[in-house]
Amino acid sequence: MRAVVLDNEAVQALASPDHDKHRVVVAHLAGVVTRRRRGAGMVAVVPTAVRVEAGWDRSDPRAAPINRFRVLDVALDTDLANRAARIVTGTGVSIADAHLGAVAQTSTGSDVVVLTSDPRDVVRASEPRNVTVVRI
Repeated sequence: MRAVVLDNEAVQALASPDHDKHRVVVAHLAGVVTRRRRGAGMVAVVPTAVRVEAGWDRSDPRAAPINRFRVLDVALDTDLANRAARIVTGTGVSIADAHLGAVAQTSTGSDVVVLTSDPRDVVRASEPRNVTVVRI
């Protein structure tokens, strides 16, 4: 299964139609939907620490536009928290980036694509897993 992972900037862009990167992120998610319809195993996810950092409260009525996208949460459970803590200690990236890296490292399947404005931190946090970074 291919996973498309959103970082903070991607969430912020998705949440605001006025954001200069909104259309780019929407286009990538449209690609996920198209591939899913064609039977390709593909999912869009957001680490919950990233969602918190971006201020995405799914229960807020103002979040209705972003909630319509089928982006699944990946919760920071015990195992991911331990892995993310090791990533923070080893790399110095933010907690949200470490959670993203832990998600990338533990994703099953052939490919992980990350939509990000900070490719360097994503690559560091995701090592040794190779990720496809799409700079937005």
